[in-house]
Amino acid sequence: MKPRVSLQDSSLGSGNFSLRIDPVRSRDAGLYEAQVKYKTEVHSCHVELGVITVTLSPPNPVIGNELLLISCNSSHRASLVETCWFHDKHPGPTSRTFCSLSRTLSILHPAMSDAGSWRCQLRYSDKEIISAAFNLRILGFDGPSNPVVYAAAGSAAD
Repeated sequence: MKPRVSLQDSSLGSGNFSLRIDPVRSRDAGLYEAQVKYKTEVHSCHVELGVITVTLSPPNPVIGNELLLISCNSSHRASLVETCWFHDKHPGPTSRTFCSLSRTLSILHPAMSDAGSWRCQLRYSDKEIISAAFNLRILGFDGPSNPVVYAAAGSAAD
């Protein structure tokens, strides 16, 4: 896993034996064991790393008006009950939320208004809720729906 893995060497003296993985990949999910030997004593602990993955098809950035599929997957072993998608560009009562049994959200004609912060939330049968946030970028034009723009002679037009 090198060079993605490091020990926090500066914290070893204070009893911090943390392992850092950056960036985390899907295949990193699983059970990790740490063993610390001090004189004649051996101490160990187990930590399970769960990974959630968001994939875009086509990949980011998305070209406006192309079919967009966003999938959210997790290494959690329980049965999936519900997947919810939150578009945080519209906070409050007007926020866009989509929930279904499917792990995939389809946006038929993505527009500039679909860009911004999204979050997928997976709810499982064992009551576990896992979520991941990502930023969706859309390549396209964000202008008037009418392509005719009038400008006074002698002025600037954008």
